Order: sequence, then structure tokens, then C-alpha cells
Amino acid sequence: MTEQHSSSQEKTFSIWWGMAGCVAIMAVVWIVGPYSEDVVLAPYREGFWYRWQLAEPTFWTRFTAWSGYALHQITAWGIIYYAQHIYAKGKKPKYTNGLHSFNIWALAANAFFVGLHILQTKIWYDATAQDVHEATSFGSVTFMLVFILIMENQRRGMFFGKRAPLLKEAGAFLRRYHGYYFSWAIIYTFWYHPIEITYGHLLGTFYILLLILQGSLFFTRMHINRSWTLFLEMFVVIHAIAVAIVQQGEVATARFFFGFIVVFLITQMHGLKLSVKTQWALVALCAVLMALYYPARSSVEEFYRAFQVPLMEYGLLFILLIVLWPAYKLMGFSSEKK
Repeated sequence: MTEQHSSSQEKTFSIWWGMAGCVAIMAVVWIVGPYSEDVVLAPYREGFWYRWQLAEPTFWTRFTAWSGYALHQITAWGIIYYAQHIYAKGKKPKYTNGLHSFNIWALAANAFFVGLHILQTKIWYDATAQDVHEATSFGSVTFMLVFILIMENQRRGMFFGKRAPLLKEAGAFLRRYHGYYFSWAIIYTFWYHPIEITYGHLLGTFYILLLILQGSLFFTRMHINRSWTLFLEMFVVIHAIAVAIVQQGEVATARFFFGFIVVFLITQMHGLKLSVKTQWALVALCAVLMALYYPARSSVEEFYRAFQVPLMEYGLLFILLIVLWPAYKLMGFSSEKK
């Protein structure tokens, strides 16, 4: 097995190849579509409702969606466990510019299951949304974004470049074990939605594919490349805005845009090594845009709602700290352990 790892490390891998693969899959999604042209969707309901599901599901629509999801999830976790097992045994895989054998397995397995979901949607359409609430899909990704804030606390700080000391051990714990949760959040969300060719679905599917790509590159240098990881972290803004434009209109679009920008200014930009002048310039630009937009196009009430996203993320952060603390204490985990 050592020889396998040595030879696989010599292979080169460019993230552009991975992104090209994601674009190729999106081309397949487009070519195979449309998907819901000949199906009857469930009638619209008020509230938090996901409309892209069959009005009359069958055993096979449910079985194919849930079995596909389960097999995909178990396979992904198995590969992660294998890589972690090697690490725990002292045969620590070095971070490489190429691919380890388990990276190749992960890429191949994920490509297979992505293709399977495209085929499953085309034939049976329904995804797991038929049986679980939309909040589970939305929440899984939201928690993932908050986990990233905790994991990056030691590098870029939490509030205006200042570290939150209480998050040190939680961050180390998540850096060690986040792969299992991230894998679940991404694959669960992927199988929650049927494949569709609407504007919002296409952007969402492409984003999920990028996350699946990232989740296949553990123990490679690209997996911890700061420009790449920030791009993935911020892509959610593009997706949220696109969905808001289509489904909720201008007011919700502004709420998501300014909300995520505030999180960027408070936390994320401080990992970019920008000069103080540049940081203040970005803060001033955001303030000017908000001052111009809300009095003219919206209301004072909506101005306050623009802070819902940061309040939610930072609120969840401290809730997660309370939840994670007993977990890593019971496991005897310490941030000082190597």
C-alpha cells in the first residue's frame, strides 16, 4: 500500500481539470433534460415548501432516490474512513500536488453516483425531498458554512481578524473530523433535489459538484488552498442571490447579498492579507451601497433584516460550540495532539 501512495503522489492534478469535469457534467445535465416535462408535480403549498416533487410518488420513485443516496453516502464515508485510518496508524498521507489512490477512488465513485442521480431523475424524477423537510437540506449546508468559520478561526480570526479563544479546540476537532459531516451535508443536499434545468437548479447543482470535487481532494494541497476554499465559501452568495431573484424578488435578493457581504467583512476578508486601507475601503463601499439602496428601494425594516444572515451564522456558531465541547472532551481530543 505504501508503494501505491508513493506512485499516486507523483501524479499531477490541476483544479482546472476538476472544474472542467464539473462543467462537462453540467453539459450532460442540460443535454439529458428536460426532466419534469412529462410529470405532474405536487400542488403548491404556503410556507417553507419545495415544489419539485411528484404529486403521486410510488415505491420505485422512493426506493431509487433513497437507495442511491444511501449507497453514495456509505461509499463516500468508507473512503474517508480509509484515508483517516491510514493517518491514525501513523502512515500519514503527505499533502501532495497530485492525487493519492483514495482521491482517485473518491473522484471515480462520486462521478458514478452523480451520473446515477441524473439517470434516476430522468426515469423516476423524485428525489428525497418527497419524504424530508426542506429545512433539512437548507440547514445541512448552513451548518457546514458555520463549521468553516470555526475551522478557520485560528488562521483569519472570527471578528475583524481577532481569534475567538474558546473556538481553538473546536476548530482543531472539526479540522480532524469535518469530512464526515461535510460529506453528509453535500451528498444529502445533492440527493434531496431532483436534477433540473431551471436557472436556480443549474447553479445549485454546479455548486454541489464543486463541493463534491473539493470533498474528493482530502490530503492534497488543493484541498487547503486558501483562494480555492474561499471561492467555494463565497459561491453560496451567488447561488442564494440567483434563487432569491427567481423566487422571492428584489427585496430578498438584497437581504441575502448584504447579509453575506457583512459576514465577509467581519470574518472572511481577514484571511486575504489585505491592507488596512483596502479593508476600510470595502467596508465603506458596503456602507455606501446600503445607504443608497435601502432609503430609495426598500425600508428601514428591511435594512435590519439584512443582518439576519450574520446573526444566524454567528448565533449558530456559539450553539455549535456548546454542542461540540462535550463531544471532543469525551473523545479525549486536544488541539495540542498531532
